Amino acid sequence: MSSAPARKRVLSGIQPSGVSHIGNYLGAIRNWVLQQDIYDNVFCIVNLHAITLPTDPTTLLENTLTMANTLLAAGIDPKRSILFVQGDVREHTELCWMLNSVTQYGELRRMTQFKDKAGGAEEGVSAALFDYPVLQAADILLYDADLVPVGEDQRQHVELTRDVAIRFNSRYGETFVVPAADIKAEGAKVMALDDPTKKMSKSSASVGSYIALTDTPDEISRKIKRAVTDSGGEVRASADKPAITNLLTMHALLSGSGIPELEEHFSGKGYCALKAEVAEVVVTALRPIQERLAELSADPDGTIAILADGAQRARDRACRKMALVRERMGLELTNAHR
Repeated sequence: MSSAPARKRVLSGIQPSGVSHIGNYLGAIRNWVLQQDIYDNVFCIVNLHAITLPTDPTTLLENTLTMANTLLAAGIDPKRSILFVQGDVREHTELCWMLNSVTQYGELRRMTQFKDKAGGAEEGVSAALFDYPVLQAADILLYDADLVPVGEDQRQHVELTRDVAIRFNSRYGETFVVPAADIKAEGAKVMALDDPTKKMSKSSASVGSYIALTDTPDEISRKIKRAVTDSGGEVRASADKPAITNLLTMHALLSGSGIPELEEHFSGKGYCALKAEVAEVVVTALRPIQERLAELSADPDGTIAILADGAQRARDRACRKMALVRERMGLELTNAHR
């Protein structure tokens, strides 16, 4: 009798940036929750990536706990998956240094996210920001991840990870799984409510551009009511109607309805009816998450215990991989002649 095939392993990382918005939820977190029974999941709160830019230590600690609570409230189950904080597993930084030896300077210079975050001031930013993609590669390769759920803007980083893994394997022998990017065709980008040509982001100057997972029903309704629309009054998803397409996408992802079905439903009803219903759908979908988030926030010790357990489970895997890496690279002198 043949045994069931092993589940593919998935590494998902998210920065601790405080309260998440609905774009984070629909673009990433929701998919992670839904895939817990399909894959062997490792979820990492990447606080080491957060310090590539100037960061207040107290704020970073608070944001890390908030992100953990958000993931748990959204449905990440620590009994089915590993949830931990990156900085609690030191093998991440150790592997990053070793991977630097097989990463080319020119490859890092071509990273578009570095150019974007540096904002044209490359000479003044930290070396950590420049080396960010190598640490990300270490996050992925340390756990032999088969798949990496990312947005389109992170595809280049996964491609670099693949190149680094292949180069390392070629030089030192088969050591790492070569991962693939897992980019969802729908919902990978939820756009800003006030500018549907830009991705939804909390860094926007206007709080009306995003819906935070902690927004009240009134705040959600007000933000959606004020969302920009496209010319004309027909409710349909198309390239020339990015604002309406964005609202329809949010509705479809949260309600389970297909966009063609929604277009038919709103035929002849106009934008006001669409906005009212989208607001209702969002409020209903976020209610259980908000209730669970309040419970978790009231018990920080419980969340810290979950993260400590997750870090130990992650460390067990990471230590085994690093022992192999050190041996392959000729860094294990103690064991070399045994």
